[in-house]
Amino acid sequence: MRVSFEQINIIGDIIYEDENLKHYHYSEMLSRYDSNFIEFKRMPTIEEFQLWETSLREFHRKNNQDHLKFKFPPNEHISDTLTHYLKNEQYHIGFLELYSIQPSQFTVPKNDLVEVQFVTENQLEQFLTLQYNQDVKLGANFAKEKQQMQLRRFNDDDTHFLIAYFEGIPAGYVELIEKENTVEIDNLLVLEELRHKGIGGHIQKAVMEKFPNKTVILVADGEDTPKDMYQKQGYQYQGFQFEVLKVEAQ
Repeated sequence: MRVSFEQINIIGDIIYEDENLKHYHYSEMLSRYDSNFIEFKRMPTIEEFQLWETSLREFHRKNNQDHLKFKFPPNEHISDTLTHYLKNEQYHIGFLELYSIQPSQFTVPKNDLVEVQFVTENQLEQFLTLQYNQDVKLGANFAKEKQQMQLRRFNDDDTHFLIAYFEGIPAGYVELIEKENTVEIDNLLVLEELRHKGIGGHIQKAVMEKFPNKTVILVADGEDTPKDMYQKQGYQYQGFQFEVLKVEAQ
């Protein structure tokens, strides 16, 4: 099954859309870059980008947001002219990679020392504590807002949280978004001191066993090493998407 970036879940509301772009905004969590951005449907010229850059900056400043984020059309490279402008304006230029796998093709073995559970009310506090301890590294306000967002998402029918225990100790987690034909793996994390013990693979194995008839999809940072792990585990590369981010002084 071929998949595309259009199937990736975005937490946020489309507040404006035309033939050229979508503007996402999430008033419940203004500090979350991945929920507040503009995504271009076609590659903009430098003049078009500057126009929307000014528009987004004005909109974000009205909402006390200090970042600018843009995504570009999947599987298209940014022009040299626009790249030069973005670098001069101190944007970080990155790219995402899309992967998919059929559960039957995932052959990573389980680890008997690892137990993975779908989060219910009983595990919710431990799950949230694990996330808070990671998110607070990005700022206390961000971490607190993220906790409230996760409490709202906990009751969504298409969202599942999983928590992993290593020898009974909370060790990692993942978030799943279930659609008709796909399950998206998002925010997979294993505590740094417990990595290289097969915990991440065991978490994914639990996903495959729960959803054997759905295509499992995920997005990896194109500049991070986890994408190499996914490739070794049998995931199939499905495409790329460039994105840029700049945080401005208020």
